[in-house]
Amino acid sequence: MTAYIIRRILIAIPTLLVISFVIFSILALAPGDPMSQFAANPNVPAEVRERIRESLGLNDPFLVRYGKWFVSMLRGEWGFSFASRVPVIELIKQRLPQTITVIGIAYLVSIMIAIPVGIISSVKPYSIFDNLATTFAFIGFSVPTFFTGLVLILIFSVNLKWFPFIYDSTLQVRDWESFVKMVKQSAMPVTVLALFQAGTLTRFMRASMLDNLPLDYTRTARAKGLSERVVILRHVLRNSLIPVVTLIALGLPTVFAGAIVTEQIFRIQGIGELLISSIGRSDTPVIMSVAFISAILVVTFNLVADIIYGILDPRIRYS
Repeated sequence: MTAYIIRRILIAIPTLLVISFVIFSILALAPGDPMSQFAANPNVPAEVRERIRESLGLNDPFLVRYGKWFVSMLRGEWGFSFASRVPVIELIKQRLPQTITVIGIAYLVSIMIAIPVGIISSVKPYSIFDNLATTFAFIGFSVPTFFTGLVLILIFSVNLKWFPFIYDSTLQVRDWESFVKMVKQSAMPVTVLALFQAGTLTRFMRASMLDNLPLDYTRTARAKGLSERVVILRHVLRNSLIPVVTLIALGLPTVFAGAIVTEQIFRIQGIGELLISSIGRSDTPVIMSVAFISAILVVTFNLVADIIYGILDPRIRYS
């Protein structure tokens, strides 16, 4: 196992190097100029704009700029935002709590819903419960999140006035009253994201369980006199979780990247909103940092998923 992990890490290093080069190249070739905000201001002379470009290193050759950026990323120095002149790491630290609060909780809720619903649906296929679960699952991952969000806003904010439709990112939980406010403002975005994720995971969980239920090892476990509960939870579920683990592990990096559409609808000042606003301002240090960190998380959680495979299925061996 140790040798396998070391090999995967050694493979991940050139992979991330190529990804970083691709990200930097695309953003370097993309239209837009970070100095455009100054160009629109007649009070900023051309020579001042040129000095700003020099100070930011925008006039350096492409490979020089890439080398400086990559070395700085390895050191943990993510540069400064062109737009706000604030360190990129500080901007991410400011936005990350909102993203984790909403997207992280929604992801956990979707997992807690999808796994038991998928198990019950597979054990009782084509029953009333299975038909209802399948219907809601199809609706969950078929309807786009922006539509679901707008529907919830119209029903629960505009008509019933139960929840606020604008997320207050400055709210801090200090007492019971502030905690209730946090729950209320998080209810709709969490629901939107949880329904979308739960729909996909439920279908995969159900399909994987149905593939494993008729297999020989399941019949053998029943023939040994094991109860149906033990057969399902200890034997069938363990093998059925393998493809679902892949989805869950690869979905975890999205918790960092944020839910761009949902954050825009509910005005959540998270990582997704930061990424969209940075793209609009051609703020390449922020865009590159968020994209590269997401790539690191994807590679890391791929490795985590492979390790979990070996835990779930003893037949998988890493040599």
